[in-house]
Amino acid sequence: MRVAIFDFDRTLFPEETFPLLMKHLKTHPQKYRSFMSRILPIYAAYKCKLYPEQRMREHSMRSYISAFGKVPETEVNQFFSQLGSMMSEKLSEPMLARLQQHREDGYYIMLVSGAFQPLLNSVAAKLPFDEVIGTNFHKKNLQYINGSRKREVVHERLSHMEVDWENSFAYGDSYTDLNVLELVGNPVAVQPEPRLLEVASRRQWEILA
Repeated sequence: MRVAIFDFDRTLFPEETFPLLMKHLKTHPQKYRSFMSRILPIYAAYKCKLYPEQRMREHSMRSYISAFGKVPETEVNQFFSQLGSMMSEKLSEPMLARLQQHREDGYYIMLVSGAFQPLLNSVAAKLPFDEVIGTNFHKKNLQYINGSRKREVVHERLSHMEVDWENSFAYGDSYTDLNVLELVGNPVAVQPEPRLLEVASRRQWEILA
């Protein structure tokens, strides 16, 4: 079995997700104020190079979910579904074409991202993904999917299948996506950040600007 693994931010979706999450949260002022009170000290420490980027990102996601307080999970899912519906209209046409081609060629197609699971579910509802994996939360217990965790979760989900990695594809934009890109024989750097661009150029990977 061949697989095709897609990242979300700046790959399937051509922009960063978090600024849109912030904009959407502003429509709920009380939640927005709660989020800002939690994130500002950590963000200030990050800007002063006193707090690592990866931990700052994870803290941001935890703070975002915490801003919802004790509202029912159905309400949280509805919040993300509204945003996902808007984002689904702005997906990358080249990535959608690749997605459709992989479907026609019989690939097992995965969307693997650090974005929130209900957001990804909403965006991918009408797309031909076999599996959608994102950052899950249950009673504010966040299971963040990023960096090496992406590779681990891909292996976990495919452990019962015989995968032809050499003829599989992976798409990502960030240096942190290397863990997944290096799994396959056909890695594709999409709008790559400088560090990933340097690696992709040196290794002669396909690059989509």
